[in-house]
Amino acid sequence: MWLKISSNTRRYNRLRASRSFWFLVGLLMACWFGYQQLKSEFQRPQALLVLGGDKQRELFAAKFAQNYPSLPIWVSSGTNPEFAEWVFSEAGIKSDRLHLDYRAVDTVTNFTTLVDELQAKGIESVYLITSDDHMRRAQIIGEIVLGSRGISFKPVAVPSGRTPEPMEKAVRDGARAIMWLTTGYTGADFSQAKIR
Repeated sequence: MWLKISSNTRRYNRLRASRSFWFLVGLLMACWFGYQQLKSEFQRPQALLVLGGDKQRELFAAKFAQNYPSLPIWVSSGTNPEFAEWVFSEAGIKSDRLHLDYRAVDTVTNFTTLVDELQAKGIESVYLITSDDHMRRAQIIGEIVLGSRGISFKPVAVPSGRTPEPMEKAVRDGARAIMWLTTGYTGADFSQAKIR
């Protein structure tokens, strides 16, 4: 009888310890995300990061950039170079502010291909410009990838008139961003093969 009580007590203590551990992990994650949110509120963006995938994002970004004449602009895998250069030129944006990068093949690589370059330039905060229906996924990836280099962001949503993407896409790409953070591998080739 005493052995049975002792065994149950040990099991109960292990369960309590496990619950305490996961509570602590959750609390630390909530604090970290809270800190990142607070940091992004007070830090003035030093650049614009435009995620490609819809020409409306570049048209919007060109107008938005007029309000911030000293900020450089990075467009990740957007429209063809001729059109992008024309859009920003028409908005009066000098070409030396514009950085077109075509290495990304999806949303995760929009971030992973540029994060080290942004960090090397000393950029600690960016305006993140993408469509409103795409913003949730972009924010999750941005928190992980940009956050890993100490870069915060302020989301700027481009109205699209579309419903938000399914949560599954955000979860999948969030997991891919964590995989990149831990292994350096984005899973882009798997993601692209699945689309075909």
